[in-house]
Amino acid sequence: MLKLSGEALRGSAASGIDFSVLQFIAGEVQELLTAGVQVGVVIGGGNIWRGVNAEGTGLDRATADYMGMLATIMNGLALQAAFEQVHVEARVMSALRLDQVCEPYIRQRAMEHLRRNRVVIFVGGTGLPYFTTDTVAALRGVEVGADVFLKGTNVDAVYSGDPRTDKLVAPYAQLGYDQFLADHLKAMDATAVSLCRENHLPILLFNMNKPGNIVRAVMQGDIGTLIKEV
Repeated sequence: MLKLSGEALRGSAASGIDFSVLQFIAGEVQELLTAGVQVGVVIGGGNIWRGVNAEGTGLDRATADYMGMLATIMNGLALQAAFEQVHVEARVMSALRLDQVCEPYIRQRAMEHLRRNRVVIFVGGTGLPYFTTDTVAALRGVEVGADVFLKGTNVDAVYSGDPRTDKLVAPYAQLGYDQFLADHLKAMDATAVSLCRENHLPILLFNMNKPGNIVRAVMQGDIGTLIKEV
């Protein structure tokens, strides 16, 4: 299960979608499919709108989160188009019903798509406010029996602090779920980590922007930070 942030899709732009990034992702995932790997993708909407953006606007958080879910659907449709350009079959499945543009999320149908070597793009969050797309990726990963939760980010690993402000922080090669939660590390949502811990789903956080890293994360697993039971 590959989690992509919406922010990653904007490339170097301030907002929106950089279609060269989508083409890059599609090419990497195509290599995985050729190697016989089944791929599900959960995509965020932060390049368009995030629920936390509502602070100070007068919007209530629930409304803002629903707006964010709609943003993930837009991103999912764009990613599906990128897959189609490289002749990869992909299906967008949404927790929010929008039947004219994508399929509703039904677990058994999603698993059938995966068995048919189609990429399944999970959008619309959980269909409920107050849940992050990290948690959605953990949930969908557990539901479809994923072997690993890959969190593609803009950093190389989980660090003991913020590497942007503290040059002395060190990256972790491996972490236990409990240590990640006890140390209140901010690399991903704690609810998602707890769900993975309860269901024994390992998490690999890595930099997805370097060519070959998505394939390397799956086939070799020797990059980023692995979060698992220790």
